[in-house]
Amino acid sequence: MKRRVLWIVLDSVGAGYLSDAAAYGDAGANTLGHIQNAVGLHMPNMRTLGLGNLPGLGIPGIAHPSGAYGRAAERSKGKDTTTGHWEMAGVILNQAFPTYPDGFPPEVIERFEAAIGTHVLGNKPASGTTILDELGEEHLKTGYPIVYTSADSVFQIAANEQIIPIDRLYEMCRIARAQLVGEHGVGRVIARPFIGDHSGAFVRTPKRRDFSLEPPQDTVLDVLKAAGLDVLGVGKIEDIFAERGLTRSNHAAGNPACVDAAIAYMRESFDGLCYVNLVDFDSTYGHRRDIRGYADALEYFDRRLPELTALMNDQDLLIITADHGCDPTYTGTDHTREYVPVICWSRGINRPVNLGTRDTYADMAATIADYFGLPERFGATSFWPELKGE
Repeated sequence: MKRRVLWIVLDSVGAGYLSDAAAYGDAGANTLGHIQNAVGLHMPNMRTLGLGNLPGLGIPGIAHPSGAYGRAAERSKGKDTTTGHWEMAGVILNQAFPTYPDGFPPEVIERFEAAIGTHVLGNKPASGTTILDELGEEHLKTGYPIVYTSADSVFQIAANEQIIPIDRLYEMCRIARAQLVGEHGVGRVIARPFIGDHSGAFVRTPKRRDFSLEPPQDTVLDVLKAAGLDVLGVGKIEDIFAERGLTRSNHAAGNPACVDAAIAYMRESFDGLCYVNLVDFDSTYGHRRDIRGYADALEYFDRRLPELTALMNDQDLLIITADHGCDPTYTGTDHTREYVPVICWSRGINRPVNLGTRDTYADMAATIADYFGLPERFGATSFWPELKGE
């Protein structure tokens, strides 16, 4: 019988600050808890699975959840998308990716400018929308791409699609990706295309692409693919893993399109993993500190969750998690160092299962490998026996 795991990452939906959060400037952050406190969250389906039974969120729990519930701490250094996804897939990083709070050093920028044949604008940490208002009109006049970073390990290149065609922007990103290795090996180079003709009217488009480093060792995706199983990516999963470990991918953009893509895959008779990233929580609402928008997006996902579970067979396993926090009530516009929820469901779970606090996201990779009868554990602990009731 074919067996499937549906693994959904609610990008940035953190569940309370980690014990080392102060070292990242994030003591007190709590993405879910603070949204609940600020505007309230109506998520009956996730509560039924046990979301409200997690500590410190202020979301009402229930006596007998129908799923397994817990949270996981990040063992790797950092709080970015790549680090979080790699760790949950089994790669724990001992050293954080480099960040550039003062912009990139001259040797990095000069080498990049020489390779693309033009100057660049910016070269500083900035909000992605703010820097468009600041430098977008100069970009229109000069044709120079806008380079910026954030508290995360990213080299971002913004360009108006009418000034620098999208294929040329992607080419610039590939050039930067090839250069940014070793000491300056940032986690991601990100293409940030936009449209508009004046400050205040610039809007980013869905043609964003991420160009990541390759994981330094095998992830659970590689292990499943090597075992002959299907590994289906939805959204920016293929970007985060540099297209490695996947058998197919749908690079859908935005939460609604990604949920639709996941539903389409779950209607198929595949044997393996469907791995989904829902990016809007982070990119559209968390970084922009839009509390109401973030809450609405969470409630939208909750409403659509039954469409996904209805397509799951008796042996299928659902895992819902996150990769870091991005508390929209917190200071600044960056990610926050938080626990992530770990919510699981299958038709075979007929009792509440408290998974507790896991000491690494990689327990999810170990569990998925265990579920498929594969020996890899990635230095982590599978909770598949707990889900089975052993």
